[in-house]
Amino acid sequence: MIDSKKMCEILEAIADKIQEQKDFLTELDNEIGDGDHGINMARGFAAVKEKLPDMADREVGSMLKEVGMTLVSTVGGASGPLYGTAFMKAGMACKGVAEMGGEDLLKALSAAIAGVKQRGKSEEGEKTMLDALCPAERALSDALEEGATLKEALGKAVEAAEAGLAHTKDIIATKGRASYLGERSLGHQDPGATSSLLMLQVMEAAL
Repeated sequence: MIDSKKMCEILEAIADKIQEQKDFLTELDNEIGDGDHGINMARGFAAVKEKLPDMADREVGSMLKEVGMTLVSTVGGASGPLYGTAFMKAGMACKGVAEMGGEDLLKALSAAIAGVKQRGKSEEGEKTMLDALCPAERALSDALEEGATLKEALGKAVEAAEAGLAHTKDIIATKGRASYLGERSLGHQDPGATSSLLMLQVMEAAL
């Protein structure tokens, strides 16, 4: 189960991981985007990290919503609205949840994906963060249905997200700045799918 204390740990670890991978994410974005994904994400999660002490006694849904609002107000580019929406929708789906189990996590991930699709007017297969998140959602759902523990199910979700990220190299971008490149976007992995995978990996490692 993921309670408030564990969620604080996860969010802090995500902030540290994004900071650590900032240059790599920016490098990926230099190739097919505006070249600011790592910088923007690091700035946003640094702001989230600063707020964690004030969030420690909140329930999980409220924490996620606060993270979303913080990201919207501090992250530039396309990532701010998309990740901000994802976290806010996840938080709303877990309203009143004190401890997040497998089904709560699935509900949160599904709500986050729906939010990203609506906000970005995008679908899986367009070389975006959805190409990591959608396979992760399906794998999480299947694993929970088969009776897996939260950690086991998250492990399956991470594997699916890794495969989805790898597949972004074979997709021509049709959304965002990368879409201007057309076929030249082939061979490059998507920065948003990469940062989404990093978050799932951190979450799994924290359990």
